[in-house]
Amino acid sequence: MRRGCALLLLTGILGAQSRQDPAQLRQKLAAIQGRMAQVDQQLEALKKRRKGVLVDLQGISLQRDRAQAQVDGARLRRDQAQNEVTQIVKEQARIQGEVARLREALRKQVRWLQALGPLGELGLTTTLKDPDAWLVKGRMLAWARLQERKQLDQIQRLKGDLAEKEKALRAVLARLAVEERQAAEYQAALRLQEDRLNGFLDGLQKDEASQRQVQTELAEEALQLERMLAGLLNRPRTEAFESSVAFASLRGELPQPVAGTLAQGFGEHLHPKFHTKTMQSGLLVEAPLGSPVQAVAEGRVVFADFYQSYGPMVILDHGGGWYTLYTHLQGIAVAKGQILKRGEAVGAVGDTVDGPRLGFEVRHLAQPQDPQKWLKAKYR
Repeated sequence: MRRGCALLLLTGILGAQSRQDPAQLRQKLAAIQGRMAQVDQQLEALKKRRKGVLVDLQGISLQRDRAQAQVDGARLRRDQAQNEVTQIVKEQARIQGEVARLREALRKQVRWLQALGPLGELGLTTTLKDPDAWLVKGRMLAWARLQERKQLDQIQRLKGDLAEKEKALRAVLARLAVEERQAAEYQAALRLQEDRLNGFLDGLQKDEASQRQVQTELAEEALQLERMLAGLLNRPRTEAFESSVAFASLRGELPQPVAGTLAQGFGEHLHPKFHTKTMQSGLLVEAPLGSPVQAVAEGRVVFADFYQSYGPMVILDHGGGWYTLYTHLQGIAVAKGQILKRGEAVGAVGDTVDGPRLGFEVRHLAQPQDPQKWLKAKYR
């Protein structure tokens, strides 16, 4: 009885924490593993870039992202183990209930057989008086004995199942303890990476030389991006993309690439923390991490890769020298050469040192345009 209460208590405790669909948990874990792989790719790509303040900052930021992904993965694996424990405990309770039911039925049957006596009222007198009744009772008694044997065999099988469930429960509980310990270790590592990032940002905020270096590096990156776009314009005519709708006719009609609020508009800005002047060649949109980002018009993917401090970036060619750029994505979800229709997924909002942001640009012949003038609903 005490064991049954303990099982119900354990079910109640874990059930409140782990009522997630196992398929959804597996899907989330796969997404986190994909995120980890992309962070590792970015870290590897970072080694090939020339050292600088932005590279150092991005490296620390990526290590923080990696630690966060490890924490998220450990928590999901812990939830998986909790789900398994809950399921095993429920199965144990069901088997114990079935065993109790069979034992009660067996006790009643044994009492009935005992009441019949050793011959089961099938003595010589009964036989001589009514041989047909004697045969019927004999068959009933044989059937009762057979059912008794079947119930005993079933109880033994259920006891074996219960022992297997107990073994599985001990294994999952051991795994759960490991996952709990690993989650705590990853959480501690995440705090260290966050402290490291905050320390770097604090130092950057106070160091004017580093701020000037950041401005120089950002200007170089912007120039390199313009050169890359100019290179795309010089492709052979056979590779040019022709949209069914001229992009120039969509001015003021484009949908927002993601639902969010304006973090930084088009033009020159002074960073509030680092006091660095930057030329924002598009918009920075604040939106929840992982929010889906959509193509604002039909276009072909001409770039889908990690690009310097822009992070994972996708460029769509809309024909006629028009491009849209989607930067600071959470990862690369499309492939070069792929044609996207308006509204189709480009990726998801990624993280920056200032929080989750999407960078969105509209360019014509490599020259940046104010995206707000192209959007039907302006960001506020």
